Amino acid sequence: MTGFIFPIARGARWEKQEGQKGKARKGGRAGGKVWVFCFWFPVFFLAVFTPAGQGQTAAKSDWSSLEPPPGAVDTNSFRADLGLTNVPPGESANFASLIAPDGTNTVASDLAMAAYYKRTSQPEKAEPILVGLLASNYPDSVQKAALMALADVVRGENDLPRAQSIYAQFLERWPDDPTIPEVLLRQGEIFRQMGLTDSALGKFYSVMASAIDLKSDQFGYYQKLVLQTQVEIAETHYLMGHYVDAADFYKRLLANSDPTLNRPQMQFRLVRSLTIIRQYDEAASQAQDFLSRYADAPEVPEVRYYLAQALKALGRDDEALEQVILCLKQTKAQTSADPQLWLYWQQRVGNEIANQLYRKGDYTRALEIYTDLAQLDSTPAWQIPVYYQMGLSYEKLLQPQKAVDAYNQILARETQVGTNASPGMQAVFDMAQWRINFLKWQTNAQAVDQSLAAAAAAAAANFKTNSTQ
Repeated sequence: MTGFIFPIARGARWEKQEGQKGKARKGGRAGGKVWVFCFWFPVFFLAVFTPAGQGQTAAKSDWSSLEPPPGAVDTNSFRADLGLTNVPPGESANFASLIAPDGTNTVASDLAMAAYYKRTSQPEKAEPILVGLLASNYPDSVQKAALMALADVVRGENDLPRAQSIYAQFLERWPDDPTIPEVLLRQGEIFRQMGLTDSALGKFYSVMASAIDLKSDQFGYYQKLVLQTQVEIAETHYLMGHYVDAADFYKRLLANSDPTLNRPQMQFRLVRSLTIIRQYDEAASQAQDFLSRYADAPEVPEVRYYLAQALKALGRDDEALEQVILCLKQTKAQTSADPQLWLYWQQRVGNEIANQLYRKGDYTRALEIYTDLAQLDSTPAWQIPVYYQMGLSYEKLLQPQKAVDAYNQILARETQVGTNASPGMQAVFDMAQWRINFLKWQTNAQAVDQSLAAAAAAAAANFKTNSTQ
């Protein structure tokens, strides 16, 4: 394919007639989220290879080194490794029948070898193989597959601008190709990874527009592509903090019955978005539905937090308290999958709701939560502030002796902390001691007042008796 320009390995310049160098880098997904997406390419792959993971070819060897011998390649799995998993209808070719100019290697084995190097984190070896395919006089079907595979390898190297450049070359070279909507989708994903969210949304909406022009025999491809694009649009709005738009897209997605959707993730993000935009009625309803459907999901403690917040905002304090207690009483068996995550949300849920109840003057229920919170973590950094809140609650409930007992539990930890006490913790120790002294003075003052009152009452009674004699 003369006159074709393509970027090659990082730090090198490769030329074919007109020279052009492209640089790019692929980074992690925004918010730490990893998306699995099936890409669609010409149907000739299906004529030669079985789906990835459905058995091995007879020629496959048990490689003992990183360098497999020529021909000992896994042609069943290379398509998935190179991002060439699914195909739209319309094209066909037999890669196995295409022999390289030197008459030694087939296209299939070259792609499989490139996939092996990508899978074993050797992109510097995968790229020359794909570049060789692009530099050969193979038909467009091979050139397209090799270029897309090269872009996928480059993304695997975290070279986002360079990968973007390769996809742009595909669009320029084959603007009417059936895979154009998917190329646009990948470009949108890369833009979002680069933090260019507005550009990402532009690409995603271009996918929707271009997919409309697909032929009727590509309807299944259209459906899956549009669904994945809707997910990406929702995620982009969510990551941008556009929670109103995100909630709207998540609700539409949840109305779709496609089994490939990550429904727990969609509904969890919908609950969070609704809570943030203060649509508490719907947030509470979606949170309760999530808890009933996905009781073992890792997001359960956070969903209970949003549910408790929504119920509290709606004035349904008893139900909010019930959610807090359920969260705090969670058994160790249920929290064993990620105990630190559960502990964080148990502490956050309980502390925020208890403080709200205390500020509202509901000291009895606030004290109930503080008592449970104290059992979650035995470290001084956690228990000392909780005991202090318990002491204040007992004071409000006119139980000074129990308040003193709570403050004494704080002072008992002072020697344990020793010189490692932070300024904030030391301030709590000082306040606890001050509260104890104050309560003792108050108790003594009340005793004196009661004694004086009793003496005054006795004197008045004597005076009345004497005056009547």
